[in-house]
Amino acid sequence: MHRDMGGLARFLARTPFFGGLDDKALRRVAEMTNEREFPAGATVFGEGEQGCSMYVVESGELVATRNGGSGRAVKLMRLAAGDFFGETTLIEMQPRPFSATVERDARLLELSNADLYRLYREDVKSYVLVLQNINRELCRRLRRASVRITAYAAEAGDELTQIRETGPELSPIKRGSP
Repeated sequence: MHRDMGGLARFLARTPFFGGLDDKALRRVAEMTNEREFPAGATVFGEGEQGCSMYVVESGELVATRNGGSGRAVKLMRLAAGDFFGETTLIEMQPRPFSATVERDARLLELSNADLYRLYREDVKSYVLVLQNINRELCRRLRRASVRITAYAAEAGDELTQIRETGPELSPIKRGSP
């Protein structure tokens, strides 16, 4: 199957992930992507799985969910054409923080960490711009999450809600706290 790299590059230019890249860099990235199709009901990846790629939604609709501890999945976000997801695994090398499930047949463009490394080797300026775009989107998501946490805490009358740093060196078990 022949892929229209020019059309794909134009599509990528309209996404927050690749905004600002010049035509040559967009074509390079378009050539790196692997087109994947998923039917409604399919799971792209599950929470806790190791990952080495991120996805741009070319068409369709997906939902990102996380286990809420009650046995029910909590919907974190809806994803549609132009959205990207899975990028955190490329940055922090940690398991997937949520599951991505297809709600309406989807065509995704997959970009692996090897592809990003190749972009770094071939065009460091474009690579840095892509990382800045990732960081910008992560900041937007963090800001939206903060607004939601604030609203939930206010609704619950919880004046003690706070975000504190966690990690292996700060976990309650290692500190000796209950």
